[in-house]
Amino acid sequence: MKFTDGLWRRPVGETFLGGVEVVDVLHQSNDELEYIVSPKHIGNRGDTLNSALLTVNVTSPVENVIKVVLSHHQGQVHHGPDFELFPDGAPAKPASKVTRTDKKLNFTSGHLSLDINTEPWSYGLEFSEAGKALCAVEKKGQATVDLPYHLTTTSQSSLSCLSTLHDALPVLDHASSAQRTSGGWVRYMLNEFTLGVGETIYGLGERFGPLIKNGQRVGMWNADGGTSSEQAYKNIPFYLSSKGYGLFVNHPEEVEFEVGREKCSKIGVSVRGETLEYYVIGGGSMKAALMNYAKLTGLPTLPPAWTFGLYLSTSFTTSYDQNTVSSFLQGMKDRDCPVRVFHLDCFWMRQFDWCSFTWDPEAFPDPKKYLADIKKEYNVKVCAWINPYISQRGAIFKEGVEKGYFIKRLNGNVWQWDEWQAGMAIVDFTNPAAWKWYAGLVTELLKTGVDTIKTDFGERIPHLHVKYHDGSDPWKMHNYYAFLYNKCVFETIQAVMGADEAALFARSATVGGQRFPVHWGGDCESTFEAMAETLRGGLSLASSGFGFWSHDIGGFEGHPPEEIFCRWVGMGLFSSHSRLHGSGSYRVPWNYGEEAVKTTAKMVKAKLRLMPYIFAQAIKASTTGLPVMRPMILEFPDDPTSATLDKQYMFGDSLLVAPVFHASTAQFYLPAGTWTDFWDTSSSPSTITGPKWVTLENYPLTSIPVFVKENSVLLLGPEDVVIPDYEYANVQLEVRTYQLSSEEVTVDVPVGKGTKFAGQVVVKKDGSFQGKGKSFDLVAAKA
Repeated sequence: MKFTDGLWRRPVGETFLGGVEVVDVLHQSNDELEYIVSPKHIGNRGDTLNSALLTVNVTSPVENVIKVVLSHHQGQVHHGPDFELFPDGAPAKPASKVTRTDKKLNFTSGHLSLDINTEPWSYGLEFSEAGKALCAVEKKGQATVDLPYHLTTTSQSSLSCLSTLHDALPVLDHASSAQRTSGGWVRYMLNEFTLGVGETIYGLGERFGPLIKNGQRVGMWNADGGTSSEQAYKNIPFYLSSKGYGLFVNHPEEVEFEVGREKCSKIGVSVRGETLEYYVIGGGSMKAALMNYAKLTGLPTLPPAWTFGLYLSTSFTTSYDQNTVSSFLQGMKDRDCPVRVFHLDCFWMRQFDWCSFTWDPEAFPDPKKYLADIKKEYNVKVCAWINPYISQRGAIFKEGVEKGYFIKRLNGNVWQWDEWQAGMAIVDFTNPAAWKWYAGLVTELLKTGVDTIKTDFGERIPHLHVKYHDGSDPWKMHNYYAFLYNKCVFETIQAVMGADEAALFARSATVGGQRFPVHWGGDCESTFEAMAETLRGGLSLASSGFGFWSHDIGGFEGHPPEEIFCRWVGMGLFSSHSRLHGSGSYRVPWNYGEEAVKTTAKMVKAKLRLMPYIFAQAIKASTTGLPVMRPMILEFPDDPTSATLDKQYMFGDSLLVAPVFHASTAQFYLPAGTWTDFWDTSSSPSTITGPKWVTLENYPLTSIPVFVKENSVLLLGPEDVVIPDYEYANVQLEVRTYQLSSEEVTVDVPVGKGTKFAGQVVVKKDGSFQGKGKSFDLVAAKA
């Protein structure tokens, strides 16, 4: 939210009360510090009258993390929901410490330190780590702000959702209907952090604009708006700074970030209401801060190995009866493009019937038998599309109404509208009975032979004039709904299929959604521009704590020409998860030409052979919080060029992937070191020494630039492998070495199920190798 008119002025009618001095310390111990701040200098007793006070509470939930709660009026009734913190277990109590002098208070947790200036007219905060300045809050940088209501309706991201059927934004409880229409006002809590020279900001969820968030206003409001605007399906109020720290704002409702936009040297964070709570997260580096954020909000769950294979979808509005489905699978098999997961989109149910969980009897007269047949014939898992919207025509709608399973209006009626599905209602997951009911529907679907679920939608959630079963604040529930929806389905799959077999293909998310992988990028067009937007969204999401990510290869909307399909296939198979999916046209490669078939076969084979490496990186993501696909800045924080790179990424620790966004020209950057072309398997493979920009003209459609970092060892599975979930420790592994500089390099070999490793392969500098902990079938790379 913008609270200024230029540098000095305030909008007409705004009341801004920013803290200028500490007037009292309410509580001080090594575990907690609480003090009050005045928006004016208190020089005499009269100055204590007719003035607001801000209360600031400082604690540390885990080492190298400092929590700050800024509050104004504290008599407010708290309505959930709240993000689930530390879901993987309570952390050890940090050894925090509070000290006090005449001029400042200091709160320290691990290496992270907060200095609070207590001199008159000089209030401010300074965060530092091991002596290195991170960020600061200057005088008046913490404030309560009342804005005239009309000023809040012109810039809010939330207006993009449901604005056609609902009035504008909520105001304070004491603002009457008359005030709302005649003006009224809305209260915000504001915290401004300094933004240093050259400092760059990343994350804030899946965002399709520039990877660097500097200069942007970013509102946390889930919306179904495709991949070409400021709207996003996955809004995460957490950012990473190139200075090596993170900031998490612990509010499920809309939080707004002004990143060097309202004020060029500040990051403004604002939220409606009387309280603002945030965590400054240290650790010594961007990677460490991201891992500490994962401790706070939850580690990504490890998806089963079979999910890393190729997904093939029926697409959306196409026809897909049993014969069509079988022809796709046979065609992919005949062309050496093995499919591991077959996805049935919306029309496995009848039209107007979504989401009834009832198979269309005309297209699939015996779904249980049919799914068993295709599994046996083509060795595929089956994914089925669902969403939390229940159409009025659906067979289960009446039951949901009678038993109170849907979100309601304030007058007690079921909330309904006609967008997407006629007369649709929305499941109220705050109702335990509705949760159990919906989980039962998913269970029955799984029993027909479905293995995994695509949880579509979850963004179009009403937030005005509605009520939830448990009394949750609808404003907070708008984003949080995605968490409950995906959690319900994910836990149901775990219960039915087993803990190591659960996976989703989800579109919407909020904080904690990384616990229920996999997420895909949403509706993109079939253009190079949309391909680049999609990648920016994925890298931004990776900077927000999500370990696994996918997208619609070839684009969702439109029919891509061969060059776009081929280029996108390369990026798609060198993503953690890979899906061919479209809207009105099938994404089988032979629809796009012979080069498309060759490219798909080549990329699928490469990914399958790389699975020992990829799955080891997936385990790392699930145990540390580091994503499989990483922005270059995360891996090379000291390389200034890496700060702006948003068209390439690291695929785990060792592989650099540079998708091609042109029919013939490839351009990418290699950081310092020696990089080896992954595709060159000759005895003297091509290498490039960085740092260097590289331009390759007439780059073949059947390839994608993939380079291996020096001092790396890759273990590749057999050439004839056709599934991703083979036993990595019990097949012949090809050992490839790349510019070894260490005396020995040790590579973990995953079992392929769960997070266990079967043993290690130790490679000496001279190229010799042997197994450790297990005898592996190893072979040197072929010249």
